[in-house]
Formats: sequence, C-alpha cells, structure tokens
Amino acid sequence: MLLQSIQGVLVIIVMVAVGYYLASLHWFSESSKKLIAKIVTQVALPPYMIVSITKDFTKSELVKLLPNLWYPVLSMFILMGISWLVARIIQVDPKRHGLFMSMFFNSNTVFVGLPINLAIFGDKSLPYVLVYYMANTTIFWTLGVYFIQRDSSNHVQMNFKDALRKIFSAPLLGFMIGIVLIVLNIKLPNFLMSSFNYLGGLTIPLSMLFIGISVYDAGLKNMRFQKDNLGVLSGRFIFAPIIMTLLVLPSHMPMMMKEVFILQSCMPVMTNAPVVAQLYDADADFASIMVTETTLLSLVMVPIMMTILSH
Repeated sequence: MLLQSIQGVLVIIVMVAVGYYLASLHWFSESSKKLIAKIVTQVALPPYMIVSITKDFTKSELVKLLPNLWYPVLSMFILMGISWLVARIIQVDPKRHGLFMSMFFNSNTVFVGLPINLAIFGDKSLPYVLVYYMANTTIFWTLGVYFIQRDSSNHVQMNFKDALRKIFSAPLLGFMIGIVLIVLNIKLPNFLMSSFNYLGGLTIPLSMLFIGISVYDAGLKNMRFQKDNLGVLSGRFIFAPIIMTLLVLPSHMPMMMKEVFILQSCMPVMTNAPVVAQLYDADADFASIMVTETTLLSLVMVPIMMTILSH
C-alpha cells in the first residue's frame, strides 16, 4: 500500500508541476483558469460520476453505503466546536473569525480529494469519496458560508435558492442521477456511456493542472506561518484526521472506506473559500493564502497519512 500511495502521489505531483510550469510561461489568464474550473465541475465531473457509480455499484451496496454519511457529518460538527475553541485560544483576528472556522472544518473533497483518492485507490474508492463529498458540500454551503458571512462588513445575503443551487451542484446531480439509474436498474446506451467516459476522463488531469496554476498565481513567496495560518493548518492536518480516525476505526465499514474518509478529512481548504470571502467582503487574501499553503502541504501529508494507514 505504501508503494502504491507513493506512486499515486508522484502521479499527482507531476501533473501539478506541469500546471505550475505552464502557468510560469503565462499560458493562462484569470478567465482561462475559471474556464478550467467550470469544465471540471460542470462538464467532466457529472458524467464521470454517472459512469463510475453505475459501473462499480449495486443497489445492495448503495443501501449499505449511505448510512455512513453520518461519520463525515459528525466529524465536521466536532471540528466546528474545536475551531471555535482554537480561535479563542490563539486569539484569531475578529475580522476573519468565521472564515477561520469555515476553513478549519471543511475540506477540498473534489478538486484535490477526488483525484488523490482515485490515483491511490482506483475507481473502487469513488463511492466512498462521494459520500464524504455530499456531507462536505452541504455543510460548506450552509454553515460554512454562514460563518464567513458573519465576518462581513457589508450586507450581502445568500438567499435560500442560491444556497440550494450551490449544494445541488453539477457533480452532486451527476452522483444522484447515477444512484437513480442503479435503483431503477436502467442501462444507458453504449454510445452515451462511451461519451460520458471520455468527458469524465478530463476530470483528474484538469483538476491537477488547475491546482498547479493556482499555486503559481498565489505565489510561493506569500506562504507564511503566523498563528492564524498555523491554526487552520492544525485543523486540516491534525485535528481532522485524528477525529475521523477515532470515529471510523471501531466501525464495521470496509477498510478502503475508512482510509478514504481519513484521507478526505485532511484535504486542503475549499477552493470556494476565497470566492465566498470576496463576495462577503471578508478576508479573501487570507483565504487564498490558506488554499495555497494547505494544497502544497497536502502533497506532503498524503504519503505521511498513507504510511500511517498502511500500518
């Protein structure tokens, strides 16, 4: 497993490095970076979900899987409480208190978590990744956004309709369509599945290129380790995996599911955090720096976590 995980991480690092190098050649503008993100989330991921779920899943496995949703939900609520406590202890700047909490308990389960798990565990891990994703995306676009909104000096409000639209995003809808196809035992025509397969194949390489571009744009020189930064890093890479490990180890879920949940729990800060912070006039610069720092450090953390898990 250790060798497999190291190779999986090396695959990721190579693709991220390609994105970083191309960005250094100024191949990408801000609009082209947004376009890559849109292609991944709205074009590639939904068909990828449909193909993978219908290929690797049965109705009976679905029934066993979905009750495990409470593990990531519970871990994030525990992290929420810890984030409040840590923010008080280290005296986080009040202007970024809510943002700090949101970044502490939410992880990047799609742009980073999905390709990392697929590179290490293969397609069999996808259902487990998606269970965590369902919990994470729902909590981020409700409680996570609410905490960031509290930092706001303006009065922009996200209404219920906007929140629902964010929660029921294209990848989650792809997941739900896959579930419906399994439950109703519907087989899509081969030409459609082949088309979905090709489109879905864009997911991992484009996600990794996007991360490389983001790291270059944020600038490695902007990385700093002040107390607020270290607080978020402790949430992402210390508290989150420890809590998830304590929750899943005594359970009877499959071993791969345990490993995926633990790995998903210590993924970087959500890439949406700076966007939401900008919208609500919160500390978007701090959010951007944390996305960069946690993304870079996750490439170090993954082999460490896999070494621990292999024992």
